[in-house]
Amino acid sequence: MTPHTDIDAAGWVARLPQGVRPYALLARLDRPIGGWLLFLPGLWSILLARAPWGETAWLVALFLVGAFLMRGAGCVVNDMWDRDLDRQVSRTAARPLASGALRMRQAAVFLVVLLALSLIILLQLRPLAQILGVASLGLVALYPLAKRVTWWPQLMLGFTFGWGAPMGYAAAAGRFDMTAAVLYAAAIVWILGYDTIYAHQDREDDALVGVRSTARLFAGHSQAFLAACYGVTAALLAVAGVLAGLSALALLPFAGAILILGRQTVTLDIHDPARCLMLFRLNREVGLLVALAIIVGRL
Repeated sequence: MTPHTDIDAAGWVARLPQGVRPYALLARLDRPIGGWLLFLPGLWSILLARAPWGETAWLVALFLVGAFLMRGAGCVVNDMWDRDLDRQVSRTAARPLASGALRMRQAAVFLVVLLALSLIILLQLRPLAQILGVASLGLVALYPLAKRVTWWPQLMLGFTFGWGAPMGYAAAAGRFDMTAAVLYAAAIVWILGYDTIYAHQDREDDALVGVRSTARLFAGHSQAFLAACYGVTAALLAVAGVLAGLSALALLPFAGAILILGRQTVTLDIHDPARCLMLFRLNREVGLLVALAIIVGRL
């Protein structure tokens, strides 16, 4: 039986020059879902801040590029910390640093390039957003350590991946207020839920090597935990929409997002890694529907 892996080395990455492929895999360019999920809380907050549409479009473009750059940088940091653990987990054993396709020095140089490009984008933003962007580096650096010291690394990922919510709001509105705080809380709990689904792919291997996760913590109670996470997410998103003065037009796409979250909860099978990955990936559609709800709610 072929070990489960989410690496797509046979996709478009296979058409890249041989020397470039390990860097693309290190940055997870074969799996853009992570870039999307990092981008979406920032997209929500930019739209919710009600900046003029021209400025909104410019910020969305900057955050989209920045999200994929920073997601790549975060993956490099994660794999540098976890290369020894990754060798012991079937899903991650083929990663470039774990497999020896890249050396640590090569990864470090690549990390500097990604951070330099991200800095160029950061300098286009308002001062408060720049400060928040620099502060996010601490979260990016600390996240890989969380699984070694707590059962809640998925919550730490929530704080990290959800950081686009306050940052995007600050970029568009130049401030951080209650609307941004509630939206950030919604993003954190949403990420806690979907990353618990993702972590079930590694639950058995994690137990063998001593890595902690909410997937291991809740195990057979994961559906109830997921229902709680997604219920709180929906409630907080609704509160953020009310605080931002969105119209009732937002309800239809928002209901679509809730239905997809419900599907993930009801059909979760923690013993089927491929299904867990499929359900996890549905969160891009959830995020895009929430963004659509905000757009139509502004009309």
